[in-house]
Amino acid sequence: MNHVPLAILIACYNRRDQTLKCLQALYEQNVSCDVYLVDDASSDGTSDAVRANYPTVKLIQGKGNLFWGGGMRLAFSEALKVGYDYYLWLNDDTTLEADAIAKLLDTHHKLASQGYPNSIVVGSTRDPVTKKPTYGGQVRYNRWRRLKFKLVEPGEQPQQCQTMNGNCVLIPAAVAEKVGNIDDAFPHQLGDYDYGLRARQKGCLVWIAPGYIGTCSRNSYSGSWKDSNQPLAKRLEKVFSLKGMEPREWKIYTKRHGGIFWYLYWIFPYLRVIISSVFKQMDYSSTEL
Repeated sequence: MNHVPLAILIACYNRRDQTLKCLQALYEQNVSCDVYLVDDASSDGTSDAVRANYPTVKLIQGKGNLFWGGGMRLAFSEALKVGYDYYLWLNDDTTLEADAIAKLLDTHHKLASQGYPNSIVVGSTRDPVTKKPTYGGQVRYNRWRRLKFKLVEPGEQPQQCQTMNGNCVLIPAAVAEKVGNIDDAFPHQLGDYDYGLRARQKGCLVWIAPGYIGTCSRNSYSGSWKDSNQPLAKRLEKVFSLKGMEPREWKIYTKRHGGIFWYLYWIFPYLRVIISSVFKQMDYSSTEL
């Protein structure tokens, strides 16, 4: 058994079976760790099932208003009070391979030996059916599109990137001391991207571990604000919500990372919804004619 002072941070809500599957794969890892699980008032019996099957999990109860960012921030803050050498963000819809955590830790050890101790290590996931990459390290499309990122497929060696999805992320204590917790300005999303970008601003690096660490299906755009099949009013309602591009938090993010033209990035999602809906309606009209 490899005894590494490691905290696993998970947030969950009404996905009991997925949460249990995630924990099962986690406890099959050959590492010693403490698991901090925030259950944001699930109504499907998640907490009871976790207590019955994994009694050593440090279960923290939310009140139903935390979302991903708030749940992960709460788990992180509790673990930071204790102090660990490493903190691992893990989504409960991610199923780890047997050597996943060992691979992440080994990658960091190698980077530290090469002079890069203040490095975040990102684990890449792929779809369990199609095997296509789903989440992991992200890089900018180009210098002119500062807030547009694309997923990088893992290779045989660690690769640097600019930020990351928060599905599986290893953060050493030295980085946590510099960057702190997930910013409470981002209740649901953007907190992972912001964390990676802030880490780099503070002199840390973000690396993609070699290979894939597990599976995770990609979230569907269907029914979201990006779904142009929905009525414009519904899309606008969703883009302004916490699960969309809530204007206040999007403003903070764009001002922080968008440069002098941040306001153009800020307005773009809302214009995109309106224009794409209008042009889709025009397309429908021409088809009917």
